[in-house]
Amino acid sequence: MVRKWAFRAVLGYLLLGLFLYVYLFFLADSSLPEAYKGSSADPATFMNAREIMLSEDFSKIKNLLFFLSTPYEWLFYFLILILGISRGFEKWARGTTKNRFLQTAVYLFWLSLASFAAIFPLQFISYKISKTYNISTQTFSMWMKDELTDFWVNYLIMFIIVSVLYGLMKRFKNRWWLAAWVLSVPFTIFMMFIQPVVIDPLYNDFYPLKDKALEQKILTLAEKAQIPADHVFEVNMSEKTNSLNAYVNGVGSNSRIVLWDTTLEKLTDKEILFVMAHEMAHYVEKHIYIGITIYLVLSFFGLFLASKLMRGIVANYKDEIKVSNVSNLSSLPLFLLITSMLMFTVSPFSNWISRYQETRADRYAIEMTEDKQAAITSFQKLSKVGLSQVNPPVLVKIFRYGHPTMMERLSMLEQYEREKKE
Repeated sequence: MVRKWAFRAVLGYLLLGLFLYVYLFFLADSSLPEAYKGSSADPATFMNAREIMLSEDFSKIKNLLFFLSTPYEWLFYFLILILGISRGFEKWARGTTKNRFLQTAVYLFWLSLASFAAIFPLQFISYKISKTYNISTQTFSMWMKDELTDFWVNYLIMFIIVSVLYGLMKRFKNRWWLAAWVLSVPFTIFMMFIQPVVIDPLYNDFYPLKDKALEQKILTLAEKAQIPADHVFEVNMSEKTNSLNAYVNGVGSNSRIVLWDTTLEKLTDKEILFVMAHEMAHYVEKHIYIGITIYLVLSFFGLFLASKLMRGIVANYKDEIKVSNVSNLSSLPLFLLITSMLMFTVSPFSNWISRYQETRADRYAIEMTEDKQAAITSFQKLSKVGLSQVNPPVLVKIFRYGHPTMMERLSMLEQYEREKKE
């Protein structure tokens, strides 16, 4: 039975991969509609023929890796359950120590290590592709350092979550999901508070913006938007990527305005001010807090469904998945499998909400800066440097895009200009 399930799972994954390859490389339509030809959204107006070809090739490969990675994660969790590996890790942990927290630490270490080893090939392929297309500038040693930092940061966070979660499962047999959800509220806010000052500096060096004249322009813009900010931070990303980015993150006194040095190098001051106005819009329109609220609502129902599904699966298939009780540590891959599937299922909705907020931020930015040309050229440069498709396929947009497509963003600017003239 186990071999049959494993064979079917692997075969299903391979067939899915074949379907995705055919869809993305042969069936999906990413061509520009005729109405947009010659407009600011037409790649031919700001990219040469080679850049257009590279953007199409790079986007197809990255999209394929995206769609393959999540089901690959599901396959890993499924196999580690039915092959008894998770149960073996739990026995190993129990044989090492009698302390429950140390058992969790040992079990989670081996599960995290197995997950890291299983997912590493896809991560490495993604890195090599980004290097080939000149998106990534990292050396292998630098990239590996970030991967290992990721491993330990995620391990520590997961240790806290799993220790609390399985403690609640043992104490509240049927209502553990509700207690877990209640505790997730302060934990989520806490993580957002420490992200800019504790976690982010583990990966990059942050320092005050060197260009003081530009910093003053940004702070003036922030003051106009009623954002409390005394400094703008610059982060050295050029040693890792050629991509462009800027953001406002954190909550309360730990909120930060951050610019990548690649953005400073490749965008003009006017373009940077448009980008920063866009990021400030998320703060002004409370998108961070709206996002937290939506996340908490979805996690409420998600944890409820996860508890019901776990109970039903363990009750009916405990011999097949080698898990005798929901509160056993060996059930963790089942919990991660279910929650990952639920998150993927709701991703079209969460992406739609995100795209709506990003559209609002674009409109806010153009209204604040009143510089249509800077807005257009900043979007064009983002597409060109990142080798992104202007009009991605429908499935890619639905499941992957948290931002409007570049065609939509640039056409919005044209529409705004027409509305302004009227």
